Amino acid sequence: MNELVRWQTEHGSIVVETDDDEPGMAEVSRGGDLIGKAAAKFEDSFQQVRDAAEAALAALRGGDLKPDAVELEFGVKLNAAAGAVIARTALEGHLKVKMTWGEPKAAAREE
Repeated sequence: MNELVRWQTEHGSIVVETDDDEPGMAEVSRGGDLIGKAAAKFEDSFQQVRDAAEAALAALRGGDLKPDAVELEFGVKLNAAAGAVIARTALEGHLKVKMTWGEPKAAAREE
């Protein structure tokens, strides 16, 4: 059975379903339902994800490769204690990277 966690946002609150073994939840009874309360605001919990994305992009854009475009794709899991974390697949972290070189198609059509 999964647990529910309430996250405060700038515009009210939302409830997110999480794993049963979610650490850091404070149980709150509400009309017979148990809803855990997240430790941080919803928007603030994404700071670690933003930092990870910025660091990965800086590392991938640096060096001799100089790609024209870099795409990062990763899943984000919400954790009541840790906030938003990069989700894992199987037993490893998941981060998909796509780098492209060459003239963008839109610029080629304009000439």
